[in-house]
Amino acid sequence: MPWIKCPRCEMNYIQEDEKYCKVCKREMKGEKTREEVEICTVCNEHPVMPGKDVCLMCYKEMSSHDTDNETDGNITVDVGIDPVSTMEEIVPDISDDISNGEYHEMETDLSLQEMADEEADEDDEEDE
Repeated sequence: MPWIKCPRCEMNYIQEDEKYCKVCKREMKGEKTREEVEICTVCNEHPVMPGKDVCLMCYKEMSSHDTDNETDGNITVDVGIDPVSTMEEIVPDISDDISNGEYHEMETDLSLQEMADEEADEDDEEDE
């Protein structure tokens, strides 16, 4: 049997011998929609607490072991990096690899302002 769209919602597919899709049937009967329950990421057994990704039992166990690693329900892991680091710490120092003259030459080759000026000059030449 071929599949057709539900005539009521026009989103879900049904077989030709059915009148409405399962979602529409539930809505017409007045049943509440089923919400999927998230399972705890630690124990994989119990439903999670609202706004958290762990269940109440795991949350209590984690907070009793180590309250320093708990902030607003999100577990943090210390990876040895200062959380208030700046990009300057990450950017490598290129002055050792490239001489000043070579760096200045590369900088002028990559100048966006210079490229814009050249394009403007070319446009002026075409207009004349």
